Amino acid sequence: MPDLANLDYVGRVNRALDHVMRNLDQPLPLDEVARVACFSSFHFHRIFRALTGETLAQLVKRARLERAVYLMSHRKDTSLTEIALACGFSSSSDFSRSFRDHYGVPPSAFDVQRFRDAHREAFAGARLPPGENPDGFAVRLRDVPARRVAYVRVHKPYEGGAVAAAERMLAWARRRGLAGGQWLGYQWDDPEIVELARCRYDVGLEVPDGVVADGEVGIQLFPAMKLAELDLAGSIELELRALDWLYGSWLPTSGWAPDHQPCFEAWNGEPFAHGTTHFELRLQLAVTDAAVPP
Repeated sequence: MPDLANLDYVGRVNRALDHVMRNLDQPLPLDEVARVACFSSFHFHRIFRALTGETLAQLVKRARLERAVYLMSHRKDTSLTEIALACGFSSSSDFSRSFRDHYGVPPSAFDVQRFRDAHREAFAGARLPPGENPDGFAVRLRDVPARRVAYVRVHKPYEGGAVAAAERMLAWARRRGLAGGQWLGYQWDDPEIVELARCRYDVGLEVPDGVVADGEVGIQLFPAMKLAELDLAGSIELELRALDWLYGSWLPTSGWAPDHQPCFEAWNGEPFAHGTTHFELRLQLAVTDAAVPP
């Protein structure tokens, strides 16, 4: 974790990462991303690599391929050519070549479910069988307006750090009288697809216009969206079962498709108010019309 002297750099690189992840279907030249981070393009390459462990080009290609695997998993009726273009590849041949180089097989021969199951075993164990809902999970659909979120980012969340990040974010919010707002946790990367060491998790707080980010605290703007929401009160194992049911059972038969947004944890009260073994929150999955291309 960078020391306090580098927190401004962390915040600026996080802005660059946010821009990349929201624009994977665009060219993303280095000059453009450097401007988002308010760095000279001459120095940005070295700074970005020092703080993320990857060059910008490496991160963009990896993120596009991981996004493609996600779409292959959750949008089975979408053609590989459509997925390639939605993920920023110039052509299906470019996508196929990059995919083979990274995963060892072309996308047409890739076993998405086996890949996800193998990654899941590394962090979560058994999966809830499709169709089963022993916990009685129930989804409600609702529309939410655009949200302005202040956040602290945690890299490698499965190695710890989320609680400490929440404490820093709480201290920041309390100094500004904002701690009573809606707290959110959200992960940009699916650990069943993305290497655990590359996963990123944000501890966030909805804030009004006029609140200014500083240091490692960034500001993220989420558009208005439709949410599939369910209530949860229990352990991390219960949350994993809820996610299994939401993605594996409810979503395929719902008529909806996952939108290109993270899955949110909307805390009831402050984050980790009940410690790290019991959570009271609402899972919020952004959805869109299944007929709309990704």
